[in-house]
Amino acid sequence: MTLEICTYPHPVLSQTAQTIEEITPELVQLARDMADCMYMNDGVGLAAPQVGESIRMIVVDITGPEKREELITLINPTIVSCEGEVESEEGCLSLPLFRGMIDRSEKVHVRGLDLDGNEIAIDAEGLLAICLQHEIDHLEGTLLLNRVGRLKKSLYDKKVKKREKRRQAEGE
Repeated sequence: MTLEICTYPHPVLSQTAQTIEEITPELVQLARDMADCMYMNDGVGLAAPQVGESIRMIVVDITGPEKREELITLINPTIVSCEGEVESEEGCLSLPLFRGMIDRSEKVHVRGLDLDGNEIAIDAEGLLAICLQHEIDHLEGTLLLNRVGRLKKSLYDKKVKKREKRRQAEGE
């Protein structure tokens, strides 16, 4: 099934996602569909809220979208510890045409469950650490816009409103 990415200011993007209590065949299928959606949109990470599902699941593959060799699916992921600090330029599939310099932890230790219900622990640094933090932010209702200055957020808000007015004018 082809999933559609929710874009800002969709309300699901600002909600805290619900903990997953049971891994069902539907959940496993959603994870597959999310991975397909991430690759089709040239992403390296996607959180369930970005496809309209307010649940705590993410997919990440920093080799994507070209190679698609290291797909990680995490259910109920949490950052257990972090260290260091790094600044990186990030974009987001839910924020088309937006890029910003974001401060993140340089290294993270993340725990969650795989699709079989087994606990996974990941020690990550570099792009994987940044990507995991970005996607886990989505589960808390935090977007890149929440991590940049007010001016940059305000400028993006204006751009979104302008784009929406244009769409409405074309649709009439």
